[in-house]
Amino acid sequence: MNYKETVYRVSFLTMIVNFILSVFKFLAGLYGHSHAMISDSIHSLSDVMTTIVVMIGVHFSSMPSDHEHPYGHERMECIAAMILSILLIFTGLQIGYNSFLSIIHPQALTPSFIALIAAFISIFTKEIMYWYTRYYAKRIHSPSLMADAYHHRSDALSSIGSLIGISGAMLGVQWLDPLAGVCISLCVLKPGISIFYDATVKMVDHSCDDIVYNQLIDFILKQKNVISIDSLKTRLFSEKYYVDLEIGVDENFSLKKAHQIAHEVHDALEKAFPDIKHCMIHVNPKAK
Repeated sequence: MNYKETVYRVSFLTMIVNFILSVFKFLAGLYGHSHAMISDSIHSLSDVMTTIVVMIGVHFSSMPSDHEHPYGHERMECIAAMILSILLIFTGLQIGYNSFLSIIHPQALTPSFIALIAAFISIFTKEIMYWYTRYYAKRIHSPSLMADAYHHRSDALSSIGSLIGISGAMLGVQWLDPLAGVCISLCVLKPGISIFYDATVKMVDHSCDDIVYNQLIDFILKQKNVISIDSLKTRLFSEKYYVDLEIGVDENFSLKKAHQIAHEVHDALEKAFPDIKHCMIHVNPKAK
């Protein structure tokens, strides 16, 4: 199964589960008189919208290179992740605002047992969805799918907040239910901000981390006929990266020989580091 098919399969399944879960939690919150559970249902419904964004982003990022986009469309997935993060931040702020109003103007009704059951079901379901989505996101190196996985985890955490708030309200501490809604908003905001930052870093040609950079240096210097590394630059391109390299070789080598060395280093790098999208090598003459 290829990249696009994997994302579609995972996204479609989680989208269906999220929709059913959001309707169930909304009804449980409505008839169970729980503001926290209604907030939680809105969070789950936002998962449906963000999954649609993921599918659209992957569709465009998987398109082949063309005349106007010779480097491909992979960054479209970063844009999808940014849109997803904005939706998360907006949802978190909305939930927090409504919950804060409920603390100021508390409701007289006490949450019922059905809201408590809904919280347990939500925690269990969302945690399974988190591990399921995370597994495939790591397997195919998909940033938007990984963002969706953490959205599921934030939903599970928010349901734990709902569980605590509903339990407290049922025991007579009424303000715990809307306070749980505020906690849910924070659970939504945190991954939203993190996802936005990560996607932004990948959009602005940020270099690879130090671990990858040092691995590249060690590998290049071990290649036959490479005397030195005069320059090594990397830049992230979604989940892959470009490498711009200048190496020093014996100045007495012919142009043909120097070109052959560069070609061998190029092939060795792209084979040893599969996340390299493309490697450009320039050869400088060096006295041995």
